Amino acid sequence: MPELAIRTLGELTVSRDGVTMPLPASRKTRALLAYLALTGRPQRRDRLCEMFWDIPDDPRAALRWSLSKLRSVVNDAITERLVADRERVTFLDDQVEIDIRHLAIGLKQEGLAVVPLREMKDRLSEPLLEGLDLPNQEAFQRWLTAERQEAQRLHVCVLQRLASHADLTPDQALPWTRAWLEADPFNREAATRLLTRLRQLALHQEAESLSRKLAQRFRDAGLEWPLRPTPEQLVSKPDSDHHRQLLAHQKIHFCTAKDGVRIAYACVGEGTPLVKAANWLTHLELDWDAPIWSPLFRELASEHLLVRYDERGNGLSDWDVGEISFDVFVTDLETVIDTLGLERFALLGISQGAAVSIEYTVRHPQRVSHLILFGAYAAGWRVNASPRMLKEREAILTLTEAGWGQDNPAYRQIFSSTFMPDATLEELAWFNDFQRRTTSPDNAVRFLSAFGDIDVRHRLGLVSVPTLVIHSKGDRRIPIGSAWEIAATIPDAQFMSLESDGHLLLGREPAAQAFVEAVRRFVEG
Repeated sequence: MPELAIRTLGELTVSRDGVTMPLPASRKTRALLAYLALTGRPQRRDRLCEMFWDIPDDPRAALRWSLSKLRSVVNDAITERLVADRERVTFLDDQVEIDIRHLAIGLKQEGLAVVPLREMKDRLSEPLLEGLDLPNQEAFQRWLTAERQEAQRLHVCVLQRLASHADLTPDQALPWTRAWLEADPFNREAATRLLTRLRQLALHQEAESLSRKLAQRFRDAGLEWPLRPTPEQLVSKPDSDHHRQLLAHQKIHFCTAKDGVRIAYACVGEGTPLVKAANWLTHLELDWDAPIWSPLFRELASEHLLVRYDERGNGLSDWDVGEISFDVFVTDLETVIDTLGLERFALLGISQGAAVSIEYTVRHPQRVSHLILFGAYAAGWRVNASPRMLKEREAILTLTEAGWGQDNPAYRQIFSSTFMPDATLEELAWFNDFQRRTTSPDNAVRFLSAFGDIDVRHRLGLVSVPTLVIHSKGDRRIPIGSAWEIAATIPDAQFMSLESDGHLLLGREPAAQAFVEAVRRFVEG
């Protein structure tokens, strides 16, 4: 028996060594425990405050109070499972059994007998985290809805296996097939299997009636019967499932730079390693909801071991840091790679991450098999800038410092509109909010200032690995001429332009798929 068992199907319960522990009366505190346990990843304190408490309250004090109540539930004299520092909170799940995870792992087994499948079905029939809805906390409610949809998917999977089980006769399998279609009413396989079962049992009248009902159901939904998925369905459903699977498999770890700063990094996928250098504002977890990066990440992780990390000063890495500069950007990348023990890998640099990647490659040519640069520039905005340009940039720094953390997104819109000129209002709103949640106003200014001092022009000719330079034709943030100069100076570099105006690519635009395909051809070729 595990030392700690957490039941999430039905009402949340926690048992330690078989004894049920009393939980705090506060619904938000119990919801916080469920969120930390099921995500299994470090969470920033400010992110938790936003998810669970309203601004008029004192979110940080409320979080401290909730954590103090939860420690007595999950910690004991020997084991500390709820670990918190000034910036992050983590639930350590060693020797912890969480029922929904246990069921998901069990369902991966082949040849399960009918009895354990029925037991799984009974457990999955209960609502996930019953009574823990927080209707006024939109971010938490979205997460809870997604988790419940995943639990429903597992329920459907159990019903499918019962309906198809080799040990059941057609009449024994019939109720499970009915339940399968009822739980997943537009599932073509379930509908076909139920019609087949009815005809096997000579229930022809019911089969004909059901066939008519199915035809009407699909017509009312704008679908054909027999069901032929639309192109949107063919793309979105697998993407959605794959998205969740990748996020669930992603494990976030920390390494420590020479100056003591903790850097968060994550690996996902399998295959040839592909390391992405950090660029303007990332968050290892929130990135998976991004309209910009997440489709690219999912595509790249489908064939590679994709390594990402949050730069110091943002995301899940330490925010309270002594130095933010180009030099530490490079040494942080070195720290992550050395921690992972990667001996040879492809390196992807985007925006200012391209300059970091160039410097790393010059220092460690034996480790980089392929270098891919996108939206790259070799010299920052202070280098050879006119007095007018310097004045404009300094004004942006002042605006950023004054307005970054405010609810009014106008300050952050300065960046969003030039990063993604063709983005919809919803996509811009997402990116505006993402930037606010990913770093502090002071650090945003420090990043922008550090970017201005970048200069690797003298290093370009020293790059000695195969290099691909990709750039959007209409990039309004970094003109394409910058990429031409880089490609012309790096020996034997290849150049590719994309039909896009974005400094960052939106996952929905054709240029994003062209980018992924170009990276694959280059690395695998």
